[in-house]
Amino acid sequence: MITFLSWAMIIVFMYVILKKKMTPFTALVLVPLVFAVIAMVTGASPDTDIATWVMDGVATTANTGIMLLFAILYFSIMLDAGLFDPITAAMIRFAGGDPLKVLMATAVVAAAVSLNGDGTTTTLICVSAFLPIYKKLNMRVMNLGVLIIMQNTIMNLLPWGGPTARAMAVMEVGADILAYLFPGMIISLLYVIFIVAPTMGRRERERLGIVEFSEAEVEELTNITDPELVAIRRPQNWWFNLILTIILVGWLITGSFVESLELPSVLLFMVGTCIALVVNYPNLKDQGKRIADNAGDAVSVVILVFGAGIFMGLFQGSGMADALAQSFIHIIPQQLGSVWALVIALVSAPGTFFISNDGFYFGILPPLAEIGASYGFTNMEMALASLMGQAFHLLSPLVAFIYLLLRLLDLDMGEWQKESGKWLVVVFLIFVVTIALLGHMRIYIPQ
Repeated sequence: MITFLSWAMIIVFMYVILKKKMTPFTALVLVPLVFAVIAMVTGASPDTDIATWVMDGVATTANTGIMLLFAILYFSIMLDAGLFDPITAAMIRFAGGDPLKVLMATAVVAAAVSLNGDGTTTTLICVSAFLPIYKKLNMRVMNLGVLIIMQNTIMNLLPWGGPTARAMAVMEVGADILAYLFPGMIISLLYVIFIVAPTMGRRERERLGIVEFSEAEVEELTNITDPELVAIRRPQNWWFNLILTIILVGWLITGSFVESLELPSVLLFMVGTCIALVVNYPNLKDQGKRIADNAGDAVSVVILVFGAGIFMGLFQGSGMADALAQSFIHIIPQQLGSVWALVIALVSAPGTFFISNDGFYFGILPPLAEIGASYGFTNMEMALASLMGQAFHLLSPLVAFIYLLLRLLDLDMGEWQKESGKWLVVVFLIFVVTIALLGHMRIYIPQ
């Protein structure tokens, strides 16, 4: 009976998510709650303390939720203060009228702006900064769309990004996951900046040549004219903001390897957010305004994390998780057990493309992870494996902001997916190989 309920719950959850019958948060709470109650009433569950299940689940995701709240607020404040403006301006000046340099500059700016984890923000900033240059030089706008999505795909794996936050919540792992992802992220970013962009650039340079921009044209492309943006920018604090951000991210990564430097990621981002607010917006009204304007992005992610905690608490406490895992074990060939991490990595590619992140991480990953645990794989290995397919996720029609990107650049989705996908295959391989070689995700476990 409990096995039937576990399968039924997953099917119902996937249905309401994919058909958009419920929001992810309400589905995460209500669907498992209904099935947990049924399990209790029918006697299928050996335990009946539903309140404890819920609170145990929330407790496992509390630290992650609070960390994400302050991480998103921090980078949103840095964006408001103009941390990335000089980088964008410098890249435009560096590029001039050389198509190759324009493409490399696009890749650098897209990576920097993607630090806040929001694809919409990255799209708006990069398109507004670079589309005039592309049009002025008659460059292929497709290249702009490809570079933006590639860099956002890579940076979206930061702990405060959507998919990693979900994997952390479901697998109950901490922000130290960044230390394992970081080498692959760096190599992938360099691949885009020094291989993908120059390859595109050489083709454009051969086709168009190099054009010289006047100083007036450069000023027109780099100046911010929106009065609302000008009002919240703090260019006088740029060096302070840069150093603070380097220290914060550096400490987060270093602390994962050096025990004496380890501090809770919650504390780091909480203190960093407070310092950023006090220094950049000393007026209390301005501080409240920055928090209020950026709270929406933070809350939308954080409530999903707490919803995931409730989901996992009910799923595991009722016994449905164990029952589902056992049924999977009987279905899946025994010989695949030793390479289960690789199986999840491969499944995550189509899984996160055809299914929303909520559907995959909250509906598909839990039973797959239960099976992995039975074969000896750790929660961290399962979390890392599930993130490999994110190389292709942002090409999915289920991702809302890509429609903004395609509309602004007037691109055909099919052509854009095809052009981006051929480059992103290498990003997928980079992540799998680097994480496996560094021993963070075992590809094979002897049986």
